[in-house]
Amino acid sequence: MLDHPLAALKGLRVEFQTKDGPVVGVEDISFDINPGETVCVVGESGSGKSVSSLSLMRLVEFGGGEIADGQLLFDRGAQGIIDVAKADDDMMATIRGNEIGMIFQEPMTSLNPVFTVGRQLTEGLRVHKGMTKEAATERALELLRQVRIPEPERRLTQYPHELSGGMRQRVVIAMALACEPRLLIADEPTTALDVTIQAEILALIDRLKRETGTAVMFITHDMAVVAQMADRVVVMFRGNKVEEGPVEQIFEAPTHDYTRALLAAVPKLGEMRGKTAPEPLRIMSDGDRELTPVIPKSDEVLLDVKNMTTRFEVKGGFFRRTVANVHAVEDVSFQVRSGQTLSLVGESGCGKSTCGRSVLRLVEPLSGEIWLDGKNVVDFSPTKLRAARREMQMVFQDPFASLNPQMRLSDQVAEPLLNYDIGDASERADRVARLFDRVELPRSFLNRYPHELSGGQRQRVAIARALALNPKLIIADEAVSALDVSVQAQVLNLLMELQSELGISMLFISHDMAVVERVSHQVGVMYLGRIVEIGSRQSIFEDPRHPYTKSLMAAVPVADPRQRKLEKDLNFKPIPSPIFPVDHVPERSVYEEVAPGHMVLKGNWGDFDRTDG
Repeated sequence: MLDHPLAALKGLRVEFQTKDGPVVGVEDISFDINPGETVCVVGESGSGKSVSSLSLMRLVEFGGGEIADGQLLFDRGAQGIIDVAKADDDMMATIRGNEIGMIFQEPMTSLNPVFTVGRQLTEGLRVHKGMTKEAATERALELLRQVRIPEPERRLTQYPHELSGGMRQRVVIAMALACEPRLLIADEPTTALDVTIQAEILALIDRLKRETGTAVMFITHDMAVVAQMADRVVVMFRGNKVEEGPVEQIFEAPTHDYTRALLAAVPKLGEMRGKTAPEPLRIMSDGDRELTPVIPKSDEVLLDVKNMTTRFEVKGGFFRRTVANVHAVEDVSFQVRSGQTLSLVGESGCGKSTCGRSVLRLVEPLSGEIWLDGKNVVDFSPTKLRAARREMQMVFQDPFASLNPQMRLSDQVAEPLLNYDIGDASERADRVARLFDRVELPRSFLNRYPHELSGGQRQRVAIARALALNPKLIIADEAVSALDVSVQAQVLNLLMELQSELGISMLFISHDMAVVERVSHQVGVMYLGRIVEIGSRQSIFEDPRHPYTKSLMAAVPVADPRQRKLEKDLNFKPIPSPIFPVDHVPERSVYEEVAPGHMVLKGNWGDFDRTDG
């Protein structure tokens, strides 16, 4: 063990040149990273977390930044300690990927779309370690097995677009670990991942740290992940370090107001125990403000989905015939009551997003009934369907992708009104301004464009647009999964407030169990295209019966460093493929009512007993 830090940031200041003059990215940041230690750097978007890590890799200058002041010391072992800030390009080329590895947040942008996974994994090994092609391929297979990618031999020949988001992120982690770096920088590596895959990857990084003595600089805004991973925590706010200390101290006795506010905004699993209705989170801006009253119960059914099945054809062969079907949604039934929220939870590929899109008929269901306000949407002609879409709207996961970058925000929110010929120009302008007030955006934003807003502000615009036609049902597809914890709390509170005021029903699709517990009246758990358990929020969270529901709960990290998950508790098996031959006839879904309104799927669908415990 070294008696000095492996890496040390001393008085780091990074500036970005803009047409309005220099902008400070981070200002006078200092902290150490010791061998075999995990230092978590936390804070919201724009706090300077990623800028600090990119400086240590000397990648910040490729993004228009420059290290204006400070030292970045790194111990290269036998070669001694160097100041990375002053290292030349040749030295940085040998350090990057070899001695300092980095896992980037967005795997699709950090993988090259024109090279196979195998080529990208072996490249670093051949450049830095001088391995032969055969030895590098063997090591690449070993790395893919380490990050638990199923069928690793097949994956080596595939391209990034052929893998799911979770698999791509695991490939990026394998690439970062390939040369066994002394320091691993992980920049939000699990933000877009499912709870089970996140649990696996956190356990993997932790195990590799223990086995190899690698130091980890872990950047995140998820406080539950911090509690699971950190030895020490550095809290950043607007380019400055506001607090630093051991993980238990930060969680149990935070001294800075910002740290306390950050912890208060985290929805914690189990907080809603004993409560019958959703409840808003306390956030910084609340102060002593009275929180929204609870959303009352209702027995009136707005949406009734019966035995809905949606499949996608898999084409193949010379004549592009249908060779198989993806059973995305299989025999699914549920109800959404007026003014209430039903959440669908599950891992990527379980069919929850397809379920939401099928309800709106953005994806055509193969069979089943979708009753909205007593009318079967499946039977609607295109004209009738267009009229029905006024009643149901969707908020997508990525607001930047669902907003037009070339249109002003006011025009985008007014677009649904224009499409349905509602009001004249001045009435529409008036309604748009009121919608901006409702989602708590200043009217000065009306003439802005999407790129001028933060992620949370863009999501509010998307919500305002969804509300423009006064819908009865909103389908929110992972609407807060990519947002900072405090922004996420604000958007969730906004949705609950709107539900309370306007009586809107919501189908809330998410993989974040703590968020689901906070916002739901009813919860449905999906696996392999089927709902395996459905019931009230209390029955699902306080009395889960299905093995898959239990394993999902077990994987959720708790925002308490004294309740860390152990790797042996997370022994997940890969999800079976939902692709079946054309002539495959699936069985019907049969449920057992274990308590009033609490239904559990009977039979053994796939390999549900996913933990060894």
